[in-house]
Amino acid sequence: MKKVIIIGAGPAGLTAAYELLKDGSGEYDVTVLEETTAIGGISKTVNYKGNRMDMGGHRFFSKIPEVNQWWSNMLPMQGSPSSDDKFLKRHVNVEAGGPDPQKENRVMLKRRRVSRILFNDKFYDYPVSLKPETIKNFGFFTTMKVGFSYLKAAIHKRPETNLENFYINCFGKELYSMFFEYYTENLWGRHPSEIDASWGAQRTKGLSIVGIIKDFFGKLFKVKNRKVNTSLIEEFKYPKLGPGQLWEVTADEVQKLGGHIIMEAAVKKLHKNSDNVLTGVTYIKDGQEVELSGDVVISSMPVKDLVAGMNDVPEDASRIAAGLPYRDYMTLGVLVPKLKLKNKTTMKTVGNIVPDCWVYVQDRRVKMGRFQIYNNWSPYMVKDLGHTVWVGLEYFVTEGDKFWNMTEEQFSDFCVKEMVKLGLIDSADEVIDTHMEKVKKAYPAYFDTYEEMDKLISYLDTIPNLFCVGRNGQHRYNNIDHSMVTSFEAVKAIKNGSTDKSAIWNVNTEKEYHEEKQK
Repeated sequence: MKKVIIIGAGPAGLTAAYELLKDGSGEYDVTVLEETTAIGGISKTVNYKGNRMDMGGHRFFSKIPEVNQWWSNMLPMQGSPSSDDKFLKRHVNVEAGGPDPQKENRVMLKRRRVSRILFNDKFYDYPVSLKPETIKNFGFFTTMKVGFSYLKAAIHKRPETNLENFYINCFGKELYSMFFEYYTENLWGRHPSEIDASWGAQRTKGLSIVGIIKDFFGKLFKVKNRKVNTSLIEEFKYPKLGPGQLWEVTADEVQKLGGHIIMEAAVKKLHKNSDNVLTGVTYIKDGQEVELSGDVVISSMPVKDLVAGMNDVPEDASRIAAGLPYRDYMTLGVLVPKLKLKNKTTMKTVGNIVPDCWVYVQDRRVKMGRFQIYNNWSPYMVKDLGHTVWVGLEYFVTEGDKFWNMTEEQFSDFCVKEMVKLGLIDSADEVIDTHMEKVKKAYPAYFDTYEEMDKLISYLDTIPNLFCVGRNGQHRYNNIDHSMVTSFEAVKAIKNGSTDKSAIWNVNTEKEYHEEKQK
């Protein structure tokens, strides 16, 4: 029996554990080591007094059939309307024979995707769409400036040596300065001109003004089998009790299959022998060092920490890993009776609140990056759906900076003042309750030594029994589905006795990777 150590109980780690054990062959002894008290990594759900918080907002949408089937096995699609659908008499396509979310928890909901930009106190679709409302909000002169700016960018393409040039090529300088420049700098703490263009290529997957125009006319003329960019989807799946529920269910399945999950077990050392083979790890549990031997290590821990914990690492690889940057995440859950924002859409909501799942804040007066409205993700995320609105205010920070070091009271005061400034509420007196959460290394960043990542990958690939998976495991801004696919590929390699890691590292590197499956 092969002993497999998996570092991290997030999407990638738990997917790998389940895939190794699901056939019941008994060939693998699997132990998952999780540093924190929560299952799900950055996809965890926090339950605060019956109100649930999604760390960062997680739409479940994939064009990868294996991933969709995997999700359905864990959380079957709803077979009856959810509570808000029933209350609003809103039609929703349900799965014949699927569970009733009013009676069962193990269920995936189908939700409408609404994400907009708040800019100059007005709402704009995200991504920006060609609607009369958009042109009305812009005004004639701004619309003309945006159009001519894009034409100029289309004729005189900039070299895509950084993220700024990439966005200007896609959207024109005018739209870039309105909707991308400040938000990107706020997110990363760096100006887009200092960030590698590959982040933009990976996140937008070909989205541009041309893509928006094609999508607009495709809908207008009801084009059959039109291709849809992932950024333009109109529906997504979502676990009834938030994204962490999927991973809590997976963790239960892993344990039923004989896997071991050890919580609050922080891996600090990885031991390599003279043949450059990992022989095990040392983790801290209850203040004590514990050694665990293993034949294979699957790591979803940050590459920076992984390499720092290994012995006999070449100086160059060590330097690159130590220089890899991250952005950390803080959020404040705020419970209020209502929001001041008016619902001017045709979409019905409980309490007639705005229908957005999240809103991108493009306002240079504030540091807030986005805010989520948990009521719209799932009606079961909010304890009193009919009388309260549960909002998550999101901030992109760096561990140890002034925001990170704020007390919960200081952070709450700061965030609520920004809510007032943005016109979300009239005064701090309206706030019923707040709750702060922090997530370390939430976003692997694409600057500093990231440009030398290929060298580091080459070194990691010399360790035959080490498999790096997931967002932090690969230092790549993957969505959940791609993080899962890295684990699918790792498990295939392990089961085949292969030390070739190229398929694992190649997930989500191609611009068209599973992005253009037709409807």
